[in-house]
Amino acid sequence: MKRFSIGVFALAAAAAAAGCGSSGQWAGSTETAKSVAQTYAKIVHQSYADSLQAGQALAGAIDDLLAAPTADGLEAAKQAWLDSREPYLQTEVYRFYDGPIDNPEDGPEGMLNAWPIDEAYVDYTEDAADAGMINDDDVDLTLPFLRGQNELGSEDNIAVGYHPIEFLLWGQDTTPPSAHLPGQRSYTDYLADKGPHAAHADRRAQYLRLLGEGLIDDLTQVRDAWDLSDPSSYGSKFVAGDSSAAIEKILRGMITLSGSEFAGERLQVALDSGDQEDEHSCFSDNTHRDMVGDAKGIQNVWRGTYAALDSANDVSGPGVQALVEELDPALAAEIGAQIAKSLQLAEALRPTPTDPAFDELISRGNTAGNAKVQALIDSLRVQAKLLERVYDQLGFSAARPGG
Repeated sequence: MKRFSIGVFALAAAAAAAGCGSSGQWAGSTETAKSVAQTYAKIVHQSYADSLQAGQALAGAIDDLLAAPTADGLEAAKQAWLDSREPYLQTEVYRFYDGPIDNPEDGPEGMLNAWPIDEAYVDYTEDAADAGMINDDDVDLTLPFLRGQNELGSEDNIAVGYHPIEFLLWGQDTTPPSAHLPGQRSYTDYLADKGPHAAHADRRAQYLRLLGEGLIDDLTQVRDAWDLSDPSSYGSKFVAGDSSAAIEKILRGMITLSGSEFAGERLQVALDSGDQEDEHSCFSDNTHRDMVGDAKGIQNVWRGTYAALDSANDVSGPGVQALVEELDPALAAEIGAQIAKSLQLAEALRPTPTDPAFDELISRGNTAGNAKVQALIDSLRVQAKLLERVYDQLGFSAARPGG
């Protein structure tokens, strides 16, 4: 399912288009807002460039695995997938305002990061050995076909993106959370002459390779959309346009990710169900890093900084914090502390030899684990409310994003 909560934006979008809020007046510094928008655009472009670089490394590791499947090759591809998630997760704060990543016409977010998936839509499962498009010889596996099947008929019919790749590398996580194990797919799934799933090993390899190609295409699209050297790009127009409208979009992304998406869909849903199937990266047990990446992305936009894969490409400039400090210094300090607290609580979800992974933290009856997750939820909700105060004080519509 493409879990995606955007709140109520109709009036907010209208206010942004008009360059003002319900009060009819923009209350911020236009000069500072312009600088913040430029820093933001630089961060967006660089983080998507890093995501593409890491995605290309993942596609290369997949090619290496499929050229000569081995246990070591599978582990290398898994590590490349984990590495690829680090920059991408920091980009999720750029969603929720119909920008290049999720505009209704051609935004690729649903092709990149939709979740959770019905595993049986793609490949065999513990209960259905012949399930999925991989095991259906009547299906001609091509990238356009797979894109057309994405979310076709059901929101959990996810055919492309990071999470189907994750599934094809790790397999289902069928062990209990207490086992502290992710999915246990064998490299023999990619050998046509070995293992219980050899009959469709070639199709499985073809499918996985296509997913790597699609990932690169989609990440290239969003990177190029924010290329400030191209005057026709979305990013260039974002910086050159109405600075108050740009700030409204930036805040909308921060508020919605903090509240309804991160605290709600990513955390509260999983905590309420207690089911590891509701964790964001359920096959790899990498969900704790998803939480850190999302929290870090919000902090990047707030501070106006981004630590690139290559430090020579680090970005630093006025962030949203600079604008709020001019408006309300006390509120700026409170928000900065709250964002730092949320990141710290997200990092505290990291599993260790003595601390359980996310799927065990959300398990029913794990009082201490549940409390750790709830603490992050509570912090994010406070964070969203504080950012809503900024939204209001800057003069935007009272119909602000849902938090």
